[in-house]
Amino acid sequence: MTTFYSPADRAEDWQQLLAKPNLHWKTGYSAKSLAYSWTEAREFPAEVAQALRDSGIPALQDTQFLLGFPEYDVPLPGGRRPSQNNVLVLTRSSQGLVTIAVEGKVSELFSLPIGKRSASPSPGEPERLTYLSDLMALERADLDGIGYQLLHRSTSAVIEAARFGATQAIMMVHSFSQPLDHFDDYINFAGLYNVQVVPNGVFLADNLGGIDFYLGWVLGDAEYL
Repeated sequence: MTTFYSPADRAEDWQQLLAKPNLHWKTGYSAKSLAYSWTEAREFPAEVAQALRDSGIPALQDTQFLLGFPEYDVPLPGGRRPSQNNVLVLTRSSQGLVTIAVEGKVSELFSLPIGKRSASPSPGEPERLTYLSDLMALERADLDGIGYQLLHRSTSAVIEAARFGATQAIMMVHSFSQPLDHFDDYINFAGLYNVQVVPNGVFLADNLGGIDFYLGWVLGDAEYL
């Protein structure tokens, strides 16, 4: 895992960090939209800050942006690659540290559903899925219809919360799709925790090993499409 980081002061600095820089850096797609949104805000984009304030959750009311890491890798057992988070944010509130794993989206899928992936698993993938489902207190049998990235990013938020000594962890989808493409997939994932979700909201899903885990979906500004 990388432990030294270079500043990414411009949106263009994020491109070189992508898994496939030339393929993923396109106008109207999530990587570029997300990079411009966050770098121009210099901290939380306005809609993200608003969702945290409006959540009604005391631990998230006064969050202060500390550090943001674009394309942040979180090692996981099994599989071939780490979980690459579009942004990993470390923030602080009056109740302690908070980690936010951000998954940027426009119209892209949350990867293949887990059931389809596991039908022809790569080496180590069954081990990884067992680890992810156990960590997130979910039944492996309930995950077949869930997009793989939703599980990955959630796990990243919790793993990094434990590593930094944070008491709160958020998996946040920052979507620039104005018609809310694939919001139904997010609803299905939240349903595993018996949580009813709406856009521009942050909701407590579970307490995992002493870490409060939240789910959020925030609608990004269309000017970044």
